Amino acid sequence: NSMAGSRSWIGGVLNRLSNKRSDKFLDYPLTPIQEQRLQKLQKRIQIPFDETRPDHQEALKELWHIAFPNVALKGLVSEQWKEMGWQGPNPSTDFRACGFISLENLLFYGRTYPASFRRVLLKQDGTRATWEYPFAVAGINISFMLIQMLDLYSEKPSNLPGFNFVKLLGEDEEAFDVLYCTAFEMVDAQWLAMRASYMEFNKVLQATSSQLERELCSDNVRRIQDLSAYSLLYQ
Repeated sequence: NSMAGSRSWIGGVLNRLSNKRSDKFLDYPLTPIQEQRLQKLQKRIQIPFDETRPDHQEALKELWHIAFPNVALKGLVSEQWKEMGWQGPNPSTDFRACGFISLENLLFYGRTYPASFRRVLLKQDGTRATWEYPFAVAGINISFMLIQMLDLYSEKPSNLPGFNFVKLLGEDEEAFDVLYCTAFEMVDAQWLAMRASYMEFNKVLQATSSQLERELCSDNVRRIQDLSAYSLLYQ
């Protein structure tokens, strides 16, 4: 049952992730395109989810349609949302942890890599646990993990993964969203490899974060598509 759990599930995971800052990365110059795209991304992460905004409502409806195209949604507050892995009948309460960008990330995943999105949503790979992680709430955790790991709340990232990510962002404006999709596949693969259960999701997320940090620190990664885990999106 991927819907089990309490409302503390999100915060309990997010609050345990750390971000290693280093002063030696504070003085690097940004190219104009890197600075522009970084500032645009940072503006995105500051936008809260607002359930009264029509565009936010439509985005949520679109997410449902992508996830369950043959099932009519009864309302923006409905027990149906639990089928996607929200913690209650009103998804807007879960967005408080990470804002509108976490919905944008889920939408990008569903639009851009629909086969991967549905495979992970429906837990189609491997031998699954009796108590599965909730897909939608996991997505919010992954958005926050990446923001923290890349030090995006700072004016300029001051750690090596964040420093390297800014270079990737200069090459591809969608680098964060593609990285999110890759990270979601990594989380699911890590979940299966660890034979994890519901209460071990924090360990899975931390292991994924560590693996992703190592990959982002590699000199061989010039774009998100160079990450070894990127191929998981097309398996």
